This record gives sequence, C-alpha cells and structure tokens, in this order.
Amino acid sequence: MKKIALLSIGILIAFSGIAQNSPFAIHIEPYTINNLGGLQSYAYGQANGKWLIVGGRLDGLHRRQPFAAFDVAGNNNQLLVVDPIAGMLWSKPISSLSIGLQEQLSSTNMAFYQSDAYLYLTGGYGYNNASATHKTFNQLTAIDVPNTINAIINNLPFDTYFRTVQDTSFGVTGGHLKKINNTYYLAGGNRFDGNYNPMGGASYTQAYTNAVRRFQLIDNGTNISINHLPSWINANEFHRRDYNAVAQILPNGQAGVTLFSGVFQPTIDLPYLGSVTFDSTGYAPDANFQQYYNHYHCGVLPVYSANQQQMHTIFFGGIAQYYDNGGTLTQDNQVPFVKTIARVTRNANGSMNEYKLPIELPNYLGSGAELIPLPGIPAYSNHVIKLDDITADTTLVGHIYGGISSSGANIFMSNDGSQSTAHNGLFKVYIIKNNPSGIDQLNELSNGTLQLQAQVVSGKKWPMLHAYLRQGSDVQIRILQNDGKTIHRELLKRQASGPLNYTIPDHLLRSNTVYIILVETDYEKASLKIQQTNQ
Repeated sequence: MKKIALLSIGILIAFSGIAQNSPFAIHIEPYTINNLGGLQSYAYGQANGKWLIVGGRLDGLHRRQPFAAFDVAGNNNQLLVVDPIAGMLWSKPISSLSIGLQEQLSSTNMAFYQSDAYLYLTGGYGYNNASATHKTFNQLTAIDVPNTINAIINNLPFDTYFRTVQDTSFGVTGGHLKKINNTYYLAGGNRFDGNYNPMGGASYTQAYTNAVRRFQLIDNGTNISINHLPSWINANEFHRRDYNAVAQILPNGQAGVTLFSGVFQPTIDLPYLGSVTFDSTGYAPDANFQQYYNHYHCGVLPVYSANQQQMHTIFFGGIAQYYDNGGTLTQDNQVPFVKTIARVTRNANGSMNEYKLPIELPNYLGSGAELIPLPGIPAYSNHVIKLDDITADTTLVGHIYGGISSSGANIFMSNDGSQSTAHNGLFKVYIIKNNPSGIDQLNELSNGTLQLQAQVVSGKKWPMLHAYLRQGSDVQIRILQNDGKTIHRELLKRQASGPLNYTIPDHLLRSNTVYIILVETDYEKASLKIQQTNQ
C-alpha cells in the first residue's frame, strides 16, 4: 500500500440532516475461538458447516522496508479448519505438498471462488525459493474442500485433493475471481514481482491487468481444462486492486458483480471513488455514484430485497480515504484505517446511494478480513442473501474473521511491525429485520459524478484539485473564506470530458485557515472545505 500526502481536508456538505430509517439493521457481536490465531488476506472455502482457511499473512500491515515487507516468517504455512458455531479448530501444515503448491498456498491476496465442492485459487503474492525473491504465482489450484476438511480433522493425508494448472493469465494478485453462469471472471488486480518498495525502486516490477479476464473451466474431478474467452480491457475502470468485488442482483433481475473503489486511479495515487458493474453480457461504470467509505478490501455482506427491488451491500471497516469526523465527511490522503460500517444501495432505477450506519467496528479493524456467510441462509446462487425470505426478527447470517488490527488510523510511516497485528477475533453478524433501530445517514455526495478531491503536489503549499467531467462543460471554480467572502474566481472554458486538474495558487491562501472550494459545471455542483495544517 502506498501512502501519500499530509493534508487535512473536510467535505463541507456531507451531512445536512438527510437520514433514512434503515430497511434492516446490522448487529455485530465479537467472540473468540481458543487457539485461533490472527490472519489477514486469506482465502476460504466451506463444507458441512466448517471453514477451510488457506494462505494469508500472520502479521499486520506490511512494513515499508523491502527487507522486512512480506517477510517469510509471516507466511501462513498451515491449512486451518474452523467450526465457527462449535468454536473448534484443527490445523495441518502444507509441507507434504510440492514446493510449487506450498509457495502459492502460503501467499497473500489470492483470488478465489468456490464452485460446489471445489475451491479454485488463482495467483497470489509470496516468496519463491527458486528466484530467492517474491513473485506473483502463475497458476490456478483446485482444492476438494469437503475431503480436505475431513482429512485435516482426522489427521489423514490430503495431497491427492489438490490439483494445479499453470497459466500466465492467472498471474494476478489483489484481484477477484467471480462466476456468473458457466463463466469465470478474474477481475482487476496486478502482477507484482520482486520485493516491495514504497518508493518505486528497482526491487520490483508491477503491471496492472487493466482487465476482466474471462474463462470457462471444465473439471471432471481429475483433469482441469481452461477455455479462455476475450478479456474486457479498460485502463480507466479496471486499473484497480485490493478492492471489494461483490456479487449483486441487478435491477433487471440478473446476477452481476460490482467492483467497488480500490487503488490506484490512473492519474492520481488515490483510491477510486467510482464503481463499475458487469454481468454476463458486458460492463459499465455506475453512473452518478461515488463511494467515500471503505475503499480497500474488507468484509462485505450483499443483501437483496425483491419486494423493494433494492440491492444492499454492507462494508465493514478497513481502509478509506474518507471518514466521518463528528458529522463532517473528512478527506485524509494518507488513506487511514477506519471503523466505518456503511451501506451502498442500488435502487430499481439503477441509482445508487451510500449510507453510514449508526454502528461501527470497536477498533481499527477489517482490512483484509472476510465475511463468511452462514450456510442455510436463504440466498441466490451467487450467495446474495434473500432479505424477503428472512422472517425472524434477528438472524445470524455470517461471521467476520481476521483482517488487520491497527493501533491507530495512520501508522504506515512509523510502522516497525509493532503498530498492527493480524486480528484473531471474530464477529457474529446479524440482520435485524422487523424492528430495526437507528438511522442510516445518507452521504449526499455519493450520488454525484464530479469526484472532487484534493491532493498535495510536491513543492506546492496548497493542493491540486481533481475532478472528473462526465461530459464536456465550462467549469467555474470559486474559493471562499469560511465567512462566505469570495477571494478567487476562475472560469475554465470548454473543458473536455474526463479528468480535470486545477492547481490552487499558493499566494491566495494562509495556513491554518479554512477555505471553501466550489466547483460548478453546466450540469452539477460540488464543494469541499480545506485547511492546510502541516506546514
């Protein structure tokens, strides 16, 4: 993760009193399982009420130094079986497997998807003994989940339940593997080879896929064959990694997937605010929507109401560029750990809105965690929960396990390995349907398209403004003092659609003073409040 800029920025109009009674409430209940250690950025499958946990990191946020980042000592070299209801744990090392399998299965940020009994894993970033460095692995591995779980519980050999296909198309980390009908989609991510270096040094090479790679997989239990389909390539929309890709029921009733946020935008080193959705026929950016909370991979819960024709996606904590600070949506370009629990709702007409829930995680948690759904909960074939089929007032729908636990919001620059850990706790996640209490707060900025942000530029005292124009337009920029007096106005004529950058003149503004920035196009307005506090 790359950290940027020391600038305190608050959004002016984030909360103006618009709130909504929740269509349901979320309740979380922390608990622990004896001897279950912390883990983050892992993969999982499940069978017969038990989880199979594969890969991931035993430590917290990776360190900045290449020699310390993604240390082999932090690899998870065991397969874990967890019974979340009975609170039982079994484990077995992967040392009996081939070296190639051991390396992939102890890597981090593999993409994964379970289809019936088989858990399919692609890519992942980890240590490679042959090259004596880290790499992204070029393979797809299939695991027979129920048989592997049974072997681990009964201390039996499990080697025959693992099969691997080598293919450079699977050399992706930080992406997601999804399935619609009979087609698999390896969405986004990047290929990262070498040792991590936050300054972009020569210790690694990195290439974003900028694509959704599509393929069909035929598996008879012995042999796996891959039929690659044409990829969808878009260097603007798919240039993202470490994000949330969430199964959806779309307004037309079809299954789809939405790629929410992630990093980094092609033109600036900040998270995406927009999202993009695909189904079996193609993809499109989600018009008139921006997501301000929960930008990095975290636990997510997809819930659909057919009666209301509303698709709800709930995000639990993690890392984000924005957070609520006493009722003000605050932009922090260090992209801190957050406690926020938020909901994004897609309505019958396709419009989307973001809401902050009245509850939050108890600490800086959630990054690299998974929300593992409870078997037996009414759900569509893509695991989206059927809200209308839940009749009880309070229903356990899943568990959140692991992720990074951070001692503070911004620890990256001071991180020596002691400021964060892999979280060993769990949360039971409940839907309260019939009598939800609390108010979900609408983020009014979420249903716009300007994506107004500010970013520090090297050598400049004040930030550059970034916006996105969905169509060509004149753009008027005004800078106001906090008392409402205009001190600067500029009209930018006939700006083309796409990214817009504007540098604030340094001589206009004073340190430790609040200013309001207004940006107006022919079709939309946006504003933010800035205060330079790090001089």
